Amino acid sequence: MDPNPTAGAVPDPKTLPAPWGPASGPHRAAPHQDPYQHSYQAPHQEPYGTTPPPPKPLARRLLAPLGALAGVAAAFAYVGTVDPNEPGHYPVCPLLRFTGVYCPGCGGLRSAHAFAHGDLGAALGSNALAVVGYGIFAVVMVLWLVRAVRGVPMRFVIPTAWWWGIGAVLAVFTLVRNLPFGSALAP
Repeated sequence: MDPNPTAGAVPDPKTLPAPWGPASGPHRAAPHQDPYQHSYQAPHQEPYGTTPPPPKPLARRLLAPLGALAGVAAAFAYVGTVDPNEPGHYPVCPLLRFTGVYCPGCGGLRSAHAFAHGDLGAALGSNALAVVGYGIFAVVMVLWLVRAVRGVPMRFVIPTAWWWGIGAVLAVFTLVRNLPFGSALAP
């Protein structure tokens, strides 16, 4: 005969102390819930039975995109008035100064100066990649402004593959502009 009849028996979780009982923490489901059903809601969804908050006023929605646009316009206005073709106004590219190699940004200020004065040919000749960047910026700004007017938030999410692609384009552009056959891309 066994002196302890409960030895080796599995205890009932309802009778265990609090750390192991049924109401012990967020990982336990309520009795009426499926323990594998999660109650996660996406941040943009309102819980059932609640009304969404009123939309922000148009002026407040336009504050960020118009602020960014004003900052870029101020930078272009400064570069448009202070000519980077005259020495002494801007610092020299350290990579070009110490190695003689053009980086992907070399000629960007001259390109912005020419672009601000409406000379697209000179802008492309100084830094063609920068002019492509101006176009991409313009498209993003239009999308951001349209979404702000409509009250839809703008999310800037760039997948990792795109970052690798951008890096590859910058590397190829840098390589080609420093080779003899790519001298047309050099500033």
